[in-house]
Amino acid sequence: MNELIAKRAVEVGEHIWETGATVRQAAQVFGVSKSTVHKDVTERLPQIDADLARKVRTVLDQNKAERHLRGGEATRRKYRARTKRVSSTGRRT
Repeated sequence: MNELIAKRAVEVGEHIWETGATVRQAAQVFGVSKSTVHKDVTERLPQIDADLARKVRTVLDQNKAERHLRGGEATRRKYRARTKRVSSTGRRT
């Protein structure tokens, strides 16, 4: 495995573990795709640091369990903002 890729996998794993970041958030921080982050932490990291990989897996599992709540909250905010625009103008924009 390329040394730079291994280093990135560890850095991404540490970031996710320390911050509780989602795959999407980690991808944005490190300037790589979500697919790359996922491959780094699920395939590469266990070969490099199995203990860190287990910790990261718990964060990923937690994020997956909460995903539907975050999506629902985003939808609620979207429609709440739309309702406020209708209320303040008297008509839908």
